[in-house]
Amino acid sequence: MNAILLQITTPATTAVVDTTAAAASTTAAESVSLLDLTMAGGWAMFPLAALSLVAIYIFVERFLTIKKASRNPADFIGRLKSLVVAGDIQGARMLCAQTNTPIARMLEKGISRIGQPLKSIEASIENVGKIEIARLEKNLSGLATVAGAAPMLGFLGTVTGMIGAFIAIAQAEGSISPKLLSGGIYEAMVTTAAGLIIGLPAYVGYNYLVSKVDSIIHDMEYSSIEFIDLLQEPQA
Repeated sequence: MNAILLQITTPATTAVVDTTAAAASTTAAESVSLLDLTMAGGWAMFPLAALSLVAIYIFVERFLTIKKASRNPADFIGRLKSLVVAGDIQGARMLCAQTNTPIARMLEKGISRIGQPLKSIEASIENVGKIEIARLEKNLSGLATVAGAAPMLGFLGTVTGMIGAFIAIAQAEGSISPKLLSGGIYEAMVTTAAGLIIGLPAYVGYNYLVSKVDSIIHDMEYSSIEFIDLLQEPQA
């Protein structure tokens, strides 16, 4: 009886062990490390990696800068109007100095020109506004360049990989093995995927930051118009 049970159990156990070993072997064969995948892309992966680091740095730096610039106290304009109407010019300038935003710096310049012709005040506000906009848009063109260059560089790696595959085919003697052809195609596909993975988020990030800058510019224009109207009210 024991001999019969051993004969039944042993094949079943062996089958389970064989199945587990086969599954582990299949998993090991299918899994490819990120480093191996990166190295398979060839030379193009190195500039693509550099572009990805540049894109991350620009996005994070601009995001923090724009977020800080968009923080404008809700009662800032109201308090500023009250001070200007009351004739407390020094207090209005101190309020702007304590509010570290593009709008505050722009209006502070206009307040410092109170007493001069309205055209002079408008010109001073406009000049400071242009400087602030340039600061907000700093390095955004670099992010746009990464968004366009990364896919193109990936496609270049694809072309060179395919060229290498066809050269290997041309130089091969006798039958052509699939392994000989797959090397170049593997490199080509990896670089294309890497270029798109870098380029698409960079493009989305660029447009997101541009929309935030446009919103701040709109607020700056609206605040400057309100300030100029406030200066014209006593003359009405």
